[in-house]
Amino acid sequence: MTTRRLKKKNWPKILLFTALGLAIAIGAAAYSIYNTVQETVNQTYEPLKRDKSDKRTAFTETEPISILLLGVDEREGDRGRSDSLILLTIDPIEKSSKMVSIPRDTRTEIIGKGIEDKINHAYAFGGVDMTIDTVEHLLDIPVDYYVQVNMESFQDIVDAVGGITVDNKFAFSYGGVDFPKGTITLNGEEALKYSRMRYDDPRGDFGRQDRQRQIIQAVIKEGASFSTLANYKNILNSISKNIKTNLTFKEMQYIQANYKDSVHNLKQVQINGTGTKMNGIYYYIVSEQERDMISNTLK
Repeated sequence: MTTRRLKKKNWPKILLFTALGLAIAIGAAAYSIYNTVQETVNQTYEPLKRDKSDKRTAFTETEPISILLLGVDEREGDRGRSDSLILLTIDPIEKSSKMVSIPRDTRTEIIGKGIEDKINHAYAFGGVDMTIDTVEHLLDIPVDYYVQVNMESFQDIVDAVGGITVDNKFAFSYGGVDFPKGTITLNGEEALKYSRMRYDDPRGDFGRQDRQRQIIQAVIKEGASFSTLANYKNILNSISKNIKTNLTFKEMQYIQANYKDSVHNLKQVQINGTGTKMNGIYYYIVSEQERDMISNTLK
């Protein structure tokens, strides 16, 4: 038998072993990524006090859920305040979701404190637990889960995904950075400054909330792109340091599998009110009628 005939006879085996080797390598890489993601989620997990007492179990059926997103301006030696409050409700039956930004200056009863104050002060008084209790009272909506992001360090996550692209509605300058109108690309430091400006915005805090939503959506988009896979360890490292949630890994998997279609049909809801000063302090006053309307919309 000639060498050429041997080669012809053996090349299917060579291809088979090569394919098998690639499959094993890809499987090992996928397993490594899966375990790294699970480990990261375990590091971000921080249950609420009521989670511990209720001994909450995993999902048993597909039902509407609500998630409170908190952007916290937390610095060393200071718990800080909730810089951004966004309530997301997801209905898998109607395959729709709604997102409402709660103005940080909204005057309401701080549940557990027994006073009326700006809603973003609830975090300073009692952390995530008091914030959720206060949001539930304000909008008469049960909050199932929360995701807390440290805004001061959020720039690390933006840098980890390679920067983000947003559509800026008007040109402005803030913190020594010029932001031209139109499509712009931002690094982490620029994204943080982009999200914080509000006094030069004709829409005030509402314009600021829109920019914060832009950044969150852009980070999710970049994080889900194929090009970020090679940098997944840096991304997960930034997430573990800057995000806290009471969602478990299994619950995240369940939501991703059963609720993802609902998130594509997203409606943004705005809370209307009036600004006023009390003893020289600015508050955003939301009427009972507006609160009822928002509550019914979310429900």
